[in-house]
Amino acid sequence: MPQQPSEHAFPPLCTATGDSLVIADFRPRRQKAPRRPKTPLRQKAPHRRTTPYHRLFTIPGTRAFTVGNLLARLPMGMFSVSAVIMIAGSRGSYALAGAVTATGLAATALVAPWTARLVDRHGQARIAVPATAFALLGSVALLLCVRFGAPDWTLFAAYAATATTPNTGGMSRARWAHLLRDDPAAAHTANSFEQAADELCFMLGPVCAAFLCGTFFPEAGTLVGGVLMMTGVLIFAAQRSTEPPPQPRTPSKSPLLAAGMPSLLLCFLATGAVFGSMEVVTIAFADAQGHRSAAGAVLALQAAGSCVAGLLYGARKPTGPAERRHPLCLAAMTALLTLPLLAASLTGSLPVLAGALLLAGAATAPTMVTGMTLVQQRTPEGRLNEGMTLAVTGLLGGIACGSATGGWMVEHISATAGYGVPVAAAGSALAISLTIRPTLSRLGTR
Repeated sequence: MPQQPSEHAFPPLCTATGDSLVIADFRPRRQKAPRRPKTPLRQKAPHRRTTPYHRLFTIPGTRAFTVGNLLARLPMGMFSVSAVIMIAGSRGSYALAGAVTATGLAATALVAPWTARLVDRHGQARIAVPATAFALLGSVALLLCVRFGAPDWTLFAAYAATATTPNTGGMSRARWAHLLRDDPAAAHTANSFEQAADELCFMLGPVCAAFLCGTFFPEAGTLVGGVLMMTGVLIFAAQRSTEPPPQPRTPSKSPLLAAGMPSLLLCFLATGAVFGSMEVVTIAFADAQGHRSAAGAVLALQAAGSCVAGLLYGARKPTGPAERRHPLCLAAMTALLTLPLLAASLTGSLPVLAGALLLAGAATAPTMVTGMTLVQQRTPEGRLNEGMTLAVTGLLGGIACGSATGGWMVEHISATAGYGVPVAAAGSALAISLTIRPTLSRLGTR
């Protein structure tokens, strides 16, 4: 077998050329193996912590309909304030302005469930768009009647026409219920987000209305609110992929006849009285302190506390059934509502009252979220929009009753004593919830 020549078989050859020495090396050269590039250490991808809300909006179509819904919902907190500023500034009568807005509230309580029933039967897009357009015409008619000095009765007729405004918050909750029907934890997060959005819109709406009407002209709040509402509903209705299927011929009975629903609606009525009385009493208290213009900011703190509490509540998984959580939330709300009463009676300080309202608002959103969850559970199939609109109608009725009761207390006793009305209303809601809890628990186990 031939052997490979060694390195010593080819010694170097030396020779001299002129004054140079040349050495020739004929030994085989070893080629160095190419240096392997260093493999960079594999870095672990940073772990992204996703919140329940982030996971909620990864569902296709949810971001688009939420944007449209928020645009449409913001004017709900603008229209009444804009109408009061516009009418009182033109006619010089807050009594007339209050009567017109009360008429619109009563008309909404009558018409809204009927509109929601049509939404359930024919679909959100087919009903919401024309209903919003009709309501927009009512707002424009009110603006023109005020602007050109039409008789007072035309103001009532025009504002009553806005009652066809669809419950966009209820339609949004119906979409979440449809998309998350097999995921109760995610549905809880969605309901919490919707309640926080309600609080945010009703916190920013009056501020925006007052700014527009005061900075530009009295009709600016109504005009901007109408444009936002129509634009938002059009965007919302265009998202057909997330829309619940219509139920044209549902055999389900009316939500009013469903087991447990009448008592739940009474709870919403009492809860609405908390909101209505708190608003009137706080305005009166701030006025008595000589800071009436600060009343809006003080009330906004209560809404801010509720908004933050709603988001935190939705980020946690619900513990136990809703029928057990509901009285606990109402008990917390009743207890926290004693803080404004104590702050007003013991200190008489508006800043201290503002802090108390911020804390008192912390129980509002969890109570509303749990109540809406119970409404969704008790509402017959195919009539979800109607059921949630009835809950909102109960709230509106409670707001009207609470406003009247709080106003009477302020006028005949004092603004400080008026803070006892929200506490009494919350206690009444708690008593109703405790009374119906066994019934709701029995229905929940079926």
